[in-house]
Amino acid sequence: MMELVVISGKGGTGKTSLVGSLAALSRDKVLVDCDVDAADLHLILQNKVQRTTEFIGGKQASIVDDRCTNCGICLEYCRFDAIKYQAENEGGERYWIDKHACDGCGVCVRHCPEQAIDFKEVVNGEWYVSDTPHGPLVHARLGLAQANSGKLVSLLRQQARLLAEKNGFDLIIIDGPPGIGCPVIASITGVGYVLIVTEPSMSALHDMARLLQLTNHFRIPTGICINKSDISPDLTSRIEEFAKEQKVSILGRIPFDPAMTAAQLAGTTVVEHVDTGVSEDIELLWSNLKVEFNKKMQ
Repeated sequence: MMELVVISGKGGTGKTSLVGSLAALSRDKVLVDCDVDAADLHLILQNKVQRTTEFIGGKQASIVDDRCTNCGICLEYCRFDAIKYQAENEGGERYWIDKHACDGCGVCVRHCPEQAIDFKEVVNGEWYVSDTPHGPLVHARLGLAQANSGKLVSLLRQQARLLAEKNGFDLIIIDGPPGIGCPVIASITGVGYVLIVTEPSMSALHDMARLLQLTNHFRIPTGICINKSDISPDLTSRIEEFAKEQKVSILGRIPFDPAMTAAQLAGTTVVEHVDTGVSEDIELLWSNLKVEFNKKMQ
């Protein structure tokens, strides 16, 4: 089974639009949107949700007032400034836990001498299995200000592999999150191939270099696609020179085309929306990716 993950160093490079087009061009695969903080692949794939499951990513502490003796030991141990002290009007005092600051580490529970702190699982979001015209899609929505995005990404990838095995598919296409943080690492660990989507801008060039450091660290075969490649020929040349120095192949050059935006507004992929030159460039990108897959499998 081949897992292809498409990532970008920054948002707005056109990564999801390209993933949608690759989904339309490929066969017998499972799609995964691992950008759990801002999932949007489903917006261009006309999905229909078949299954919804709560995501329980961790636990959260809360003080039970009836059992608390106000000893303050929990306050001494908390390193996240989540435990608050409040003086009462009648001369008493009260300790409480700010749920937005609590990291769920459990150290306060461990050291409370009165066992006055509850430690319950919390729902951090939801994950879904959807049907699309191009195959099953596994995606999620992480709650506002919720943590454990890496854990949710790992769960989505596990569910995608189960779906692929069930259907006899040999390809998983992953729309990864931008950046180099925890959800990105969870998206690329153990995959067969990484495609970095970049654009000719200084920030994108810098972030692409950081991504290459990451994929080199994990020794994952990597290729590059330059989207909107014609908006700055000089920076496109710099990206190509840098890729040559790093011995990384440029698998695609996609020129700027308003058809990409028109396809997004229509809720579909550009290769389905209109017959344009950019569609041919994306088809060439997919052909080059299949060549890289064959090298990997040999």
